[in-house]
Amino acid sequence: MRAFAFPVLALLSLPGFADDYLQLYRSGGWPEQREHFHAALAAAQQRYRANLPPAIYQALVSNSNQRFAAQAMDRRALAALRAQLPQPGPALDFFESPLGRKIVAAELAATRSDQLARHANGLPRMQADATRRLLIRHLAQAIPAGEAGAELSLALAGVAADSLSQMVPGFGLFGGGDQTLGMLDNQRQRIREEIEQDLDNTLMYVYRDLSDPELEEFVTFAQSPAGQAYYQAALAALRAGLAVGQQ
Repeated sequence: MRAFAFPVLALLSLPGFADDYLQLYRSGGWPEQREHFHAALAAAQQRYRANLPPAIYQALVSNSNQRFAAQAMDRRALAALRAQLPQPGPALDFFESPLGRKIVAAELAATRSDQLARHANGLPRMQADATRRLLIRHLAQAIPAGEAGAELSLALAGVAADSLSQMVPGFGLFGGGDQTLGMLDNQRQRIREEIEQDLDNTLMYVYRDLSDPELEEFVTFAQSPAGQAYYQAALAALRAGLAVGQQ
């Protein structure tokens, strides 16, 4: 469960008017998902507390809180979404539909901190017939869940590395440079492959309350040009908001 993630940035405090992009964030559950991400960040910070010298630990907390400050994440994410998604209307219509709201509710339930803790050692194995398994396979191929999970994992892992690079010059794991970026890409690919090994079962668990017709409608949207445009833009927004590999 720890490896599963949907884009978890949201726009809670953006200035300006509520255009379709802002409404899409809200309808897609991003405000709640960002809260879930910050809960995971706080847990990650706490895990390092007993294992780091006080000065490095304080640098870790300060650096990560600054890097993942809500307004900074929002600005980066919104700029990427606007650049990558020319027409937000189709995705907005889908996520404001009864099925879209049901999908978002399932995703929010799956990423709550209590659920992540409950399934830290793995999800239960889901049983399904051939039709449902085929639908899930098509969904797994249509949405970038593996890529999103890798970005989140790298962001949380980078909390400690960034702090150590500040305290120990030259350490910088995610600080830049061709060699460092190559290492980052390799780690991103490794995490993605790990996530995707069990992705079908993860999606089957998350969307277990969707009927087969509802799941088929979800797959149809995800595979459509509008759905593909949304999910690729959402992944770009996630990457921009987390700013993994950037100073």
